[in-house]
Amino acid sequence: MDLAPYLDALRRDLAASAAPGGPDVARAAELLAGALDASVRLCLLEVLSDAADEITARLPATTVEVRLRGRQADLVVTDVERVNDVTVPPSEPTGDVARITLRLPESLKDSVEQAAAAEGVSVNAWLVRAVQSAVQAGPAGPATPPRRGNAARRITGYGRA
Repeated sequence: MDLAPYLDALRRDLAASAAPGGPDVARAAELLAGALDASVRLCLLEVLSDAADEITARLPATTVEVRLRGRQADLVVTDVERVNDVTVPPSEPTGDVARITLRLPESLKDSVEQAAAAEGVSVNAWLVRAVQSAVQAGPAGPATPPRRGNAARRITGYGRA
């Protein structure tokens, strides 16, 4: 779903509302519309995500996800059986779902999208599975962050003066 037509409609409405105020007000409205572009786009994506969550909660045999590809937002409807077979790890805890913001380098994001597509799952499901695997591997696993500062060179014991 291309969000550009909705953003363009908002710009037109704002320009039409500002037109009676004269050229200065129209210019201010144009600048305001440009400044609000990213915020409005994010709000539209949140609305789509919340709508997908609500639809999923009300439909017993399907899930609805919002998948982002660049500036495109696609609604994907999946049968529950497929979700249970493919995307949900058997040891996934039940309960509330928390949202986080994850910032990735573009190259890593592309790799994650390709890996998820190759497995036929959403990026979110793929990331949940990857994080769960890393957490289950424990502190000895490869996901342990490197130590910072002098903690790696700490010496313990007794000394005599």
